[in-house]
Amino acid sequence: MRLDPTTTRTAPAADRIPPCAGADGCRRIRGSEPDYGRHPITLITHEDPIGKDLIDHRVQADLPDRKDGWREQLGVRRLAGDTFEVACLPFFTQGICHRDVVAVDDDQLVTSVVHKSGHRTLRVALVMKYEVDREKAREMIQAKVSETGLPHEWLHGTYLAVDLPPGSNADSLVHLVTSLAQSGNLFWEIES
Repeated sequence: MRLDPTTTRTAPAADRIPPCAGADGCRRIRGSEPDYGRHPITLITHEDPIGKDLIDHRVQADLPDRKDGWREQLGVRRLAGDTFEVACLPFFTQGICHRDVVAVDDDQLVTSVVHKSGHRTLRVALVMKYEVDREKAREMIQAKVSETGLPHEWLHGTYLAVDLPPGSNADSLVHLVTSLAQSGNLFWEIES
């Protein structure tokens, strides 16, 4: 199952309200009023990107599996012209991993992956109904991630992205998330 940022909604989906607002990771951008046929954009941002010291630019990636107007902002490092190296761990953008090289258009929207880095991304979405259960699972997963020493990012304490560089071993982490997924507490995937 694909990870879905809308699972934390408390308002009806028809209201198109993001799972968060403001400085905590998502923000709403209104480029025009809905009367003109355009939809507001919900932008998912990164709280603490792993490559924050390398980031010199921010670009956006459309999230076509989501409703119109959902985008993820990616911290990148400019290489040349319209090509950039991804310096964060995409939570929802499919087909892009840490250190991949992407091309963007004049609107700073990702148009293609120019070069794959060989990194993979393990993504986890905690889906527990109760906050206390989610926090307990988060602590277990965080302990395992820390044990592996793999770079990672959390979004709202609910979504996790872990960098899997070439040759890395995440077997113990995969075992843990597999067991939690079997009990219905999370969804996970590994993206190449």
